[in-house]
Amino acid sequence: MLHSCNNLQLQTKMGIENGSTLKKKWGFRLNRETNMGADITIRGVRYMLMSKLNKSDTRPVLPLAHGDPSAFACFRTTQVAEDALVDSIRSGNFNGYGPGVGILPARRAVAEYLSQDLPTKLSEDDVFLTVGCAHAIQTILTVLANPNANILLPKPGFPYYEAVAKSCHLEVRHFDLLPEKDWEVDLDAVEALADENTVAMVIINPGNPCGNIFTHQHLEKVAKTAKKLGILVISDEVYDHLAFGKNPFVPMGTFGSITPVITLGSISKRWIVPGWRLGWLAINDPNGILKEHGIIDCIAGHISLSCDPPTFIQGAIPDILGKTKEDFFLKIISIIKDNANSCYEGLADVPGVVCPSKPEGSMFVMAKLDLSVFEDIKDDLDFCLKLAKEESVIILPGITVGLKNWLRITFAIEPSALEDGIKRLKAFCERHSIKA
Repeated sequence: MLHSCNNLQLQTKMGIENGSTLKKKWGFRLNRETNMGADITIRGVRYMLMSKLNKSDTRPVLPLAHGDPSAFACFRTTQVAEDALVDSIRSGNFNGYGPGVGILPARRAVAEYLSQDLPTKLSEDDVFLTVGCAHAIQTILTVLANPNANILLPKPGFPYYEAVAKSCHLEVRHFDLLPEKDWEVDLDAVEALADENTVAMVIINPGNPCGNIFTHQHLEKVAKTAKKLGILVISDEVYDHLAFGKNPFVPMGTFGSITPVITLGSISKRWIVPGWRLGWLAINDPNGILKEHGIIDCIAGHISLSCDPPTFIQGAIPDILGKTKEDFFLKIISIIKDNANSCYEGLADVPGVVCPSKPEGSMFVMAKLDLSVFEDIKDDLDFCLKLAKEESVIILPGITVGLKNWLRITFAIEPSALEDGIKRLKAFCERHSIKA
């Protein structure tokens, strides 16, 4: 022991004499799991595309990749929502901490809002308020992430689910959405993928990224398949009621008596206020299966450990949900529908870009790339990088949402900007085509 100490003292002395110091062994370590999946998020890919813009191009950048129309004047939220928020702040009643699950009047208002379209009414105890829909996704996936558990996600889908699942060690298995059937769920694939460790399947309706609306009949088949497999359905309905085609929006909670359904939503899209970060997680389970298995208590426990939405926004929710007039919604739907038609028709004239079906909901359309048309385009990511650099148009490569050599395009922007974006896209494709 003495010999070891003498050696250490000698090494230390030699290090000082040589003008160097011994390297300190720090105690902290990188938690690599916190960065798992960050590269596949829409924000991450958008940031990469934005970095490729040509700064000498004086034309405005056209954002056809991100579903946030709030930047455009034609999509401004209703004055009812703005007044409700101001009144909430000025009341002085919502400056303190709120309960983790959400303020009671706000939860009751969300329950009433959702119950308008459901056969079984929800109570405030069925609703948990979250910091946007993203927080709701984090909550339910974390609660379900038991050892060896797996979850079934749609392909294409919203990549945030996969990123969160990876971060909490929840195995992901993908089932296809079928473009030839208006992006219906491949239920045969769902049954083939599921096993005794499958906990849930996710659907997104209205569809992101496909712009589809599931029919009542198809949703019932989804519920019956989930019941057969003994799993719950997580229904992402953040674009609820943004439907403008042949199929009306039907909430998955309609089939909660068949299989347990957890509905995720927010005011972000329908009210055009994504930055307000007010969402919810709602339980549609009249048979009490989730309560019996402790899922409800676990959700409440997890939410109590995380952050909750600002209380002044919660205070405004009863008026926002209860007093917004139908004409506001009709105006927004009218703009989005016209844009969807213009986008679909415009893309029909773009060489190498093919839309399998006309969008009927949400704010997006999926278009397939025919790489054989192009002379120097390797794949969808290469396409989007070059498009950003040459035309200052940002479109999301399909690989981000699970479909290689596809594109996800948003049409929820100013109509004139959309028209300009399609023109630039067409010019780009013509310039890179083999015929050119």
